[in-house]
Amino acid sequence: MDLHKRFAVTAATMLLALGAAIMPGAPASAAVNAKYNIWTWNIAGATMHGGSTTDGLIDAAANSIMNRAADFVAFNEICQGQFNALIGRLRELNYPADESNFARFTASLDAAEGCAPGAGNTQPFGNAIFSRFPLNGAQRWTLPSDTRPEQRNLTCVAPTAQPKMHFCTTHITTNNDTAPNSKQYNENQLDFVLDRMEAFDSAGDTAVIAGDFNGQPHYDRLDNWYSPTLNVANNGGNTGAYRELDDNDSGNCLGYGEWTATGTPGATPPCGGLAKIDLIFARQSRLVGSYSSDSLSISTACSGIPATSAYPAGSCSDHRIVIGTATVSIG
Repeated sequence: MDLHKRFAVTAATMLLALGAAIMPGAPASAAVNAKYNIWTWNIAGATMHGGSTTDGLIDAAANSIMNRAADFVAFNEICQGQFNALIGRLRELNYPADESNFARFTASLDAAEGCAPGAGNTQPFGNAIFSRFPLNGAQRWTLPSDTRPEQRNLTCVAPTAQPKMHFCTTHITTNNDTAPNSKQYNENQLDFVLDRMEAFDSAGDTAVIAGDFNGQPHYDRLDNWYSPTLNVANNGGNTGAYRELDDNDSGNCLGYGEWTATGTPGATPPCGGLAKIDLIFARQSRLVGSYSSDSLSISTACSGIPATSAYPAGSCSDHRIVIGTATVSIG
């Protein structure tokens, strides 16, 4: 396809995807409603895969992204080599509108301490974002320290065609010891991320965040995230401004949603079973109409992964993929 035709197709695709109507004389600040498919997965890229890019993980992730028509994609616990391999595979599958500008990686551990260094696999390790749309750079913040070597972070991107729409990912620490300010370390990190989300809203922008929050929906430390309009037996006492895209799932556990992680829950989930810690949040004031989310069964197509008490042999992660769909108001 020549450059002129490619640009025309890309521009048309972006306008349709963002739900923008072409209206002569419309003000530049006019709000638009845009529907997005969100996809997030903690792949345990070091602990379960040792950084491998050839054990089936890359195909499992890329195929799911394509099958779910994901617009924004977040990965937690990904090695940089796996990130690079996914760039190549998603290009082969014609996922991005601009194959040179659709992915961002943020290291939380450098090569010396990152991806399976004890096994000789020394490469950075952290979080990543992929987007169907071309991106404006990235914004990155280091979260408050939890006294451990890993530098937890928050990463946000915005499409070049819609700079007031931000998609973010984070991976909150498991450390719930008391910090010097008398809050838990994980609570400090959650508050920091929430402040950044609210700063986007104060600037008139829209932000959606997906990632591993290492906290279940009914935990007190997420009360200042969830809107008080969510007030059910499984999730009450809320004071925030956000809805989690699976919190309206009455078929599983209303106010909580479906489990996402195979490990032993830190506290018993309100409906029993395993823990939900991988979450997708959007500010309620920006949500338009209905929203939904699901967690997907873990693929067992990954070679060399032995069975444990938590998951069967061949499991591609100890977390489920979480998908969500929401329409948000932008501008």
